[in-house]
Amino acid sequence: MMNTHAQQLCTLIALATTAACLPAQDRSYGRSVVSTQYGIVATSYVQASQAGARVLEQGGSAIDAAIAANAVLGVAEPMTNGIGGDLFAIYWDAKTGKLYGLNASGWAPKSLTIDHLKAKGITEMPQSGIDSATVPGVVDGWQKLHDRFGKLPWRDLFQPAIFFAEHGYPVPEIVHDYWKPTQAALMQNPESRRVFLPGDKVPETGQVFRNPDIAQALTRIANEGESAFYKGAIAQAILKTSSELGGTMTADDLAQYSAEWVEPISTRYRDWTVYELPPNGDGMAALEMLNIMEQFQPAPGGPHSTAELHTRIEAMKLAYADVKAYDGDPRFGEIPVKQILSKQFAATRASLIDPAKANCSVTPGALPASDTTYFSVVDREGNILSIIQSNYSSFGSKVTVQGMGFVLHNRGGLFTLDSKSPNALAGHKRPFHTIIPAFMQNGDQHIGFGIMGGMNQPLAHAQFVSNVVDYKMNIQAAMEEARFTVDTKLGCNIVIESRVTPESIDQLTKMGHVLEVRKEYSTTMGRGQAVLHDSTTKVNYGASDPRADGAAVPESSKTFVDPPTP
Repeated sequence: MMNTHAQQLCTLIALATTAACLPAQDRSYGRSVVSTQYGIVATSYVQASQAGARVLEQGGSAIDAAIAANAVLGVAEPMTNGIGGDLFAIYWDAKTGKLYGLNASGWAPKSLTIDHLKAKGITEMPQSGIDSATVPGVVDGWQKLHDRFGKLPWRDLFQPAIFFAEHGYPVPEIVHDYWKPTQAALMQNPESRRVFLPGDKVPETGQVFRNPDIAQALTRIANEGESAFYKGAIAQAILKTSSELGGTMTADDLAQYSAEWVEPISTRYRDWTVYELPPNGDGMAALEMLNIMEQFQPAPGGPHSTAELHTRIEAMKLAYADVKAYDGDPRFGEIPVKQILSKQFAATRASLIDPAKANCSVTPGALPASDTTYFSVVDREGNILSIIQSNYSSFGSKVTVQGMGFVLHNRGGLFTLDSKSPNALAGHKRPFHTIIPAFMQNGDQHIGFGIMGGMNQPLAHAQFVSNVVDYKMNIQAAMEEARFTVDTKLGCNIVIESRVTPESIDQLTKMGHVLEVRKEYSTTMGRGQAVLHDSTTKVNYGASDPRADGAAVPESSKTFVDPPTP
C-alpha cells in the first residue's frame, strides 16, 4: 500500500494531467479535424466520401475523386443534385499555386423568353415545371475538369455511383427529411412519381432505395462521355420530356452548350485572401460582406456576442441588397464587380450600420462611376478542389426525364421577367446563381470550403471566414459554430441557432432583430465541408458539417510505401 506522501503525489500528478487535457476535452465543437499526409474527400454522404477516397487510393487526382463522389451524391441525394443540375468549381494547383475557376451553369433555351411566357399568361418566373428548367451544365463541367486535370480513365469514375443505383442504398435520415416535403409535388409528374415515390410514398429512413434508370444513364455517360448527355440518348430523352410538357428545349440548346473557364474574384480580409467565382454567381456578396465586416474590429465577446452578430447581420443585408440589384450574366451586360468589391465602397456601406439598432429596410448602394450539394477534395499532392453542384429547389423542376431517372433542375426560376433587370430572362442567358464554391489562403495555409443552401451561402461563407481569421478556429470548429441565416420574410427577420447565448438573442431582439430560433444544428443554416493543405508540413486536414449525413474521409495510407515528403 502507498504511504500518505505517495498518495498525495499521485493525486497531484493526476490533477496536473487532467488539467493539461482540459483544453482538448472541454471544447465548443463536436467532431475533431481529420488530418493525414494523404488525400481527403469531404461530402455530405459518407459513402460518397468513401468512393472519392478510394479513387485517390487508386492514384486518382482531386478532380477524379470529386467526379466519383459527385456521381454517388446524385444517386443518394437526388433532391439536391445530379446530372440534371449545374456546377461551379475552384481548383488550386499546389505545384504552381494557380487558381482555376469553372462556371458550368446552363443557359435558358433559346425560345424561353419573357414574351414566350407572357403569351402563356405567365407574369412571374415559374419555380417548377418545364419552363423553370435551363440546360444542365454538370456533365460538361465534369468533362472539362477531367480533360484538364484528370488522371484515371473517365469510365472508371462512375462505377461506384452505378453500383449504388443498381443495388440500392439505405436512405439517410437528413436525406429523408429533405425528400418528405416534396411528396405532393412529385406526385404531379408521372415519371417523378414512378421513380422517386416507390409505392407512392417517400422512402423511409433506412429503406433501401434503387434507381436502375439513373444507373443506365450513368453507364451511357461513362461509356460515351458528355456527348451521351448533350447529343445522344439522354439528350433525346430530355427533348422528348420537354416537348410532351410544352417546353422549349431544342437539340441545339443542348448541343451548343459549353461550360466556361473563368478567373476567380477575390478580396483581402485582414491577413487572408478569399476567392469566389464571378457573376452570374453571387460569390461577390460574400466578398462584399467581408469587406464591410473588416471595417469593424472582431468583438471581444466572440462570434456569439451581440456586437459580432449584429455586425455580421447588418453587413449581410447591405451586401445582399447590392447583389440583388446588380448581379446577372456578364455575357449580356457589364456587372460592376470591381466597384462593389472596392474597399471604398465597403467603407461607405459600413457607415450605414447603426451599432445599436437593426436596419429593416436596406436599399442598394449607389455605385461609383465606371438543396444544393457542396463538397471538397484535397489529394496527396495538396491540390484542392472546391466544388458545388445543385438542382436548386428540392428535386428541381419536379420534372423527371423519361427513362433516365433524374430530375431537371429549376435554376431558371431565378430569372426575373423585369426586362430592365441585369437578370432578366433571355434565350441562351444564364440565370443568377446562388451556388458558390470558395477558397482562402494565407501563407502556407490553403482552404477549399463551401456551405450550401440557396441565399444562405454568401453569409455562411463570411461567417466561416471570420471564425477562422478573427477567432482562430480550426476548420471543423469554424464549420460547426452556430450560424444565422436569412428568413424568407426578409427585412429584420433572421433565423438563428439556439446555441447562440440567450443573452445575445435577448439583446439582438431589443435592437430590432426579429429572430426565429431553431435547434442546435439546423439544416436551414446550410451544410458545409472544408479541406486545408499546409504547404510547409504537407499535412492535409478535413472538416464535415454535422448538419449533414456526411464525413471527411481520408484515403488509406496502406496503398503507399512512403507519405509525401515535407
